[in-house]
Amino acid sequence: MSDGNGGAAPAEARITTKDLTMAFGSFVLMKDLNFSVRRGDIFVIMGGSGCGKSTLLKHMIGLIEPAKGTVWYGEENFTAAEPEARERMLRGVGILYQSSALFSSMTLTENIALPLAEFTPLAADEIRDIAALKLALVGLKGFEDYFPSQISGGMQKRAGLARAMALDPDVLFFDEPSAGLDPISSRLLDDLILELRDSLGATIVVVTHELPSIFTIANNSIFLDVESRTAIAHGDPKELRDHCEHPTVHRFLTRGAAEERGTEAPPHG
Repeated sequence: MSDGNGGAAPAEARITTKDLTMAFGSFVLMKDLNFSVRRGDIFVIMGGSGCGKSTLLKHMIGLIEPAKGTVWYGEENFTAAEPEARERMLRGVGILYQSSALFSSMTLTENIALPLAEFTPLAADEIRDIAALKLALVGLKGFEDYFPSQISGGMQKRAGLARAMALDPDVLFFDEPSAGLDPISSRLLDDLILELRDSLGATIVVVTHELPSIFTIANNSIFLDVESRTAIAHGDPKELRDHCEHPTVHRFLTRGAAEERGTEAPPHG
């Protein structure tokens, strides 16, 4: 991979950041971020609270522009692309927000139908059929005409995922998908993420600090460090837990074990 703005990303990479700096005015949140998300990865952005995990996700989908550096989608420079080209690239992307972001006045079917009606020429009955299929894929068959307020938080997350999948994206972004869920609902969502990756071949990027989810779903990751304001580890979280020599990464990935032993776990909030 070349540095700066020159040179395309590696062919096997679905998303690549090059020398990415995230800043708000003169305050630099993270700098010199260089990593690739391979096709078919479940890639976790991890680190303590306030390190910029969700902000990095927003940079990767163009909601925030980098102070320096670039984001690449395959071999295309997303950061430098014209609006029309960006829109075309983002058609292959689905996003599940932390709050699910469902429209409360719409049924689940209507929520999922919204992007289909906006971006496809499909007829209304075809859109309804596709919405029903997406809901069935996430285990919500029979709930097509329910409103978000009529279902549980875990079901709302799954409905949000169904909407993220409406346009058949090959990349899915999840921002803290387990937030607010009980352990059983969280594990069911992890299982669903794995199933979607395996059945659809999707590339998945997840922001989370939840260790059970990290070790269950991720095969690749990046660790953002508040003190050094950059990434200090990149790879399979299980390998990092067992072999990374950086104390901050090791403490973060073994904090559950420390709590079970009754020793003091490091702060991560």
